Amino acid sequence: MLSRNLSKVVKYSLYGGVTVGSAVVALKYNDTDYNSLAIVRLTRTAYTAVDIGRTYQSMLYSKEWDKNSNEYLEVKSQAHQIGAEKLLELCKANKGVYIKVGQHIGALDYLLPSEYVTTMRILHKDAPRNTVEELYEVIKEDLQKDPKELFEEFDLEPLGTASLAQVHRAKLRDGPEVAVKVQHHFVRKNTKIDLKWMEFIIKTMSKVFPDFQMQWLIDETKKNIAKELDFLQEGRNAEKVAELFKNYSWLKVPKIFWDFSTERVLVMEYVTGGQVNDVKYIDEHKISRPDLCQKLGDLYSHMIFVTGFVHSDPHPGNILVKKEPQDKDVTVFLLDHGLYAQLTDKFRYHYSKLWLSIIARDRDQIREHAEQLGIEKELYGLFACMVTGRPWDVIMKGIDKTKPSSAEKTTFQNEIPNFLHHVTRCLEHVDRQALLVLKTNDLIRSIEYALGMQERMCGFMVMTKCCTKSIYQHEFTKAGSLARKQFLNTKYVWSLFVLYIYGIYLSLRTRFNLYS
Repeated sequence: MLSRNLSKVVKYSLYGGVTVGSAVVALKYNDTDYNSLAIVRLTRTAYTAVDIGRTYQSMLYSKEWDKNSNEYLEVKSQAHQIGAEKLLELCKANKGVYIKVGQHIGALDYLLPSEYVTTMRILHKDAPRNTVEELYEVIKEDLQKDPKELFEEFDLEPLGTASLAQVHRAKLRDGPEVAVKVQHHFVRKNTKIDLKWMEFIIKTMSKVFPDFQMQWLIDETKKNIAKELDFLQEGRNAEKVAELFKNYSWLKVPKIFWDFSTERVLVMEYVTGGQVNDVKYIDEHKISRPDLCQKLGDLYSHMIFVTGFVHSDPHPGNILVKKEPQDKDVTVFLLDHGLYAQLTDKFRYHYSKLWLSIIARDRDQIREHAEQLGIEKELYGLFACMVTGRPWDVIMKGIDKTKPSSAEKTTFQNEIPNFLHHVTRCLEHVDRQALLVLKTNDLIRSIEYALGMQERMCGFMVMTKCCTKSIYQHEFTKAGSLARKQFLNTKYVWSLFVLYIYGIYLSLRTRFNLYS
């Protein structure tokens, strides 16, 4: 009792001291500066961490439950929703890295309770914005010129606002229309301390809610944030992916204007179109949904399995589509190149082998290649479900033999929270390269569902071909003799022939709806 009361005294004394200190300091600062103060941000984070913990304690852990009862499931969902809303408010108030982590949570469709995923997803389109005056200050500091000397026009309303920056349409003096991406002025100075306190809130939540083990998310953010804060690196990524896929006539990557770009300012070609999940726009412009889905499956399969250079933030705002009446084909614009995964040959080999093992329903091979990716032996089945986004019984029936459905997705998402502890064990131990790939998989799947194309499994055949090509390339490179290389060539050509025949079979089965 004494220790409990003592901890309360310490806790409330801490809150009181910090609050008074914050109030005193606030008298000296305007609202913008006030919100960027470390002491204010830390106080918010500490309070939110304790508040979320208290919510779970009072609603879930203060009594014994029958964890299979409807009452428990309903109360647990309510606790998740309250916790998610408190976390959302913290992210919106502290901005920057907090928004970035919140967006990541909002992308983990199959890996976290749906209440958190759905609530945090709003941050993909409703991130806090800065004033144009604040953006002008950053531009002036970096380019050493008054923005009015650089731009003939500069729209007041942003095209989009994200965790680290916002984008505006502008027109260069005596030049073309451009999109200007400007980093939020407060991001760099707060990044390190924000990450430490995000780590604190996650550790606190993991103590009061043992299934909530999210250290891997902070580790990934720490690793990637420096890359995302360097807009010159983003420009180089854009040019690299444009070169890698220059043969994809339908894919466009906006041109970079290097003379007007710095680590915090990126000036790009201005492009227009509808978001890839805007079904109304797609139908009005007579864009074929199956064709669009096929193109995205082709692009991301080649990124993951063949080139190993993967655009890791394909949420709908970063993929625009456009088709004018005179155009024969849709144009896909790939935006925001700040975050890429560069996969190793070894990872691509075992990940390709894992996928082909899943398709073949070979449990031993699934287990072997899951282990090669860092998964504990007993969790290989769960990892296969996380990779495919489909239940284990469907995997064993054959993912090529059973159409995905909205009902299956709902069932899967409802069941995942029951295995949350095991899911987080997978995420803690898996090869870190897999984390961005899993995120990419989930975002592409969500686009398929938004387009109503999940039942067509648009990218299935091209993904299988890319897996086969990745394995062939890896084994051919390792082959020590001419005979071995000739064998691998023959095997690869034969595999492509078999896939061609199987592709015809699948198209006939789709046409006549011969699925189980």
